[in-house]
Amino acid sequence: MTAVLAALAVLAACAGPPRNGSGISFALSAATPRAKGDIDSFTWGLYAEPPTLDYTVAFDYPQNMVLSNVCESLLRWTPELTTEPGLARRASHPDPTTWVYDLREGVRFHNGGTMTADDVVFSLDRQRDPDNAAAWAQVFQSVASVKKTGALQVTVKLRKPDSQFPQYMASAAGVVASKAGVQAAGKDYGTSGGLACTGPFELGTWHKGQSIELDRFDGYWGRKAKSGKAVFRFLPDASARTNALLSGEVDGSYLIPTESYAGLRGSGVGKLYFGEGLSTVNVSITNMKGPLGDLRVRRALSLALDRSGFVQVGLGGAGTPTGSLTTRAAWAGAPARTRERAFEGLRPGAPDIARAKELVKEAGATGRTLTVATSSIGQDVSLLATAVQAAGTRIGLDIRLKSIAPNAFTALFTDPGARKGIDMFPLTYYDSITDPLDLLTNFKTGAYLNFAGYSDKKYDGLVDRATAVDDPERRLEIEAGIHRRAARQLLWIPVAEWPTAVFLNERITGAPTTISFMYYPWAADVGAAK
Repeated sequence: MTAVLAALAVLAACAGPPRNGSGISFALSAATPRAKGDIDSFTWGLYAEPPTLDYTVAFDYPQNMVLSNVCESLLRWTPELTTEPGLARRASHPDPTTWVYDLREGVRFHNGGTMTADDVVFSLDRQRDPDNAAAWAQVFQSVASVKKTGALQVTVKLRKPDSQFPQYMASAAGVVASKAGVQAAGKDYGTSGGLACTGPFELGTWHKGQSIELDRFDGYWGRKAKSGKAVFRFLPDASARTNALLSGEVDGSYLIPTESYAGLRGSGVGKLYFGEGLSTVNVSITNMKGPLGDLRVRRALSLALDRSGFVQVGLGGAGTPTGSLTTRAAWAGAPARTRERAFEGLRPGAPDIARAKELVKEAGATGRTLTVATSSIGQDVSLLATAVQAAGTRIGLDIRLKSIAPNAFTALFTDPGARKGIDMFPLTYYDSITDPLDLLTNFKTGAYLNFAGYSDKKYDGLVDRATAVDDPERRLEIEAGIHRRAARQLLWIPVAEWPTAVFLNERITGAPTTISFMYYPWAADVGAAK
């Protein structure tokens, strides 16, 4: 993969930051200043408590933001959103269906053991085990075998060429944990005790409902963490999270409530940064058996949405309205002509209420009832749900809101029962690799996030074709066509591109600004600002 931040600067300059009175101006920063020294500890705000820290189901912000500092993968996603060696010192590709990972020597687990090829085989096989219902199982669909081929070597054989598999080895899909440690924990792994991983921090005390403490691991193979302890406090209420930042009760946080951007920026107690998030805000369609099964109704809602208004209010002005499912940054490695083709016809316009009403009427959906989930996680969720309701009302639909607690909102992604009675919900999607196919595979038949159960054999075939191509430029050409095909179906209604936001008070610095915090041990870089 190419370094993306340089390309991002060009793309951001083309879009330009919003500057009207209801929002703030923003620019993407590549990083925060490096730490000037070590500190005893720092405290970080989390909007929800992780349900588990088992790496096989680490798919959402709260889990990965903690886990990325404790458990490490074969490869590493960097703050620049490129890939470098991780627990594997080298990855080689001798033929189209083989990947060989040569492991670092002398890497210690938090439980005292030393990493071997057996631990890697065990860890990857847990992802492949259907009894685990792993969130990352989709990544391993093309894997035929994972075998130890040396004391410090593992060979992965694929059933067919798969350009995506090696990229995901830098995400939670590639995490390595101690076989002995996981087996000793049994069904309690991830919810109590240690995680038996290799990262710069080890899991300390988990105060259920309150906080998770991470302790610096002095036996770490790499650069030691600058802080002796990192404490993650669970603050589901957006106002409480903001007040904790202002008072110094917590030192920093990602996923800043958008309504707090302006206040934090002018507070004088710290600095608000924005970085590349590879993230889009969407309305996910979860029920295709009702009115939303008719593409005309989905198009009508898309036409009626006031994207610019939502960006200014719901995202605090820090975002860009979009009609695209993917961010432009995800295409940073593509030639200009490919990017143009991928985004052709997807520029959002002003709401077209008249045409939207016509489509609803043509579909026979006037007056029909639809339910959209909402939550107090932050106004990016609650105000998007309200915007959908307002758009639906204007075009003749009866949109009702169903409020869900912040800690339960995650279940919408994993539990079909939690989605029962819900037709749509706000979904912010972040790419886990710097490749548009990360998002586009979600609409393949049977995909983990294909909540609506969409199935199109031609679409599946195009995804398979792109997946089989190792050469990035050739693959991205195919993906451009897939992107436009998915966009026409509106299984997710795209609303906005959204940068990552991080706030650091004057005591600490060093955290990356990009979405890399999901898989990079960012907390190890946090230290003294002065």
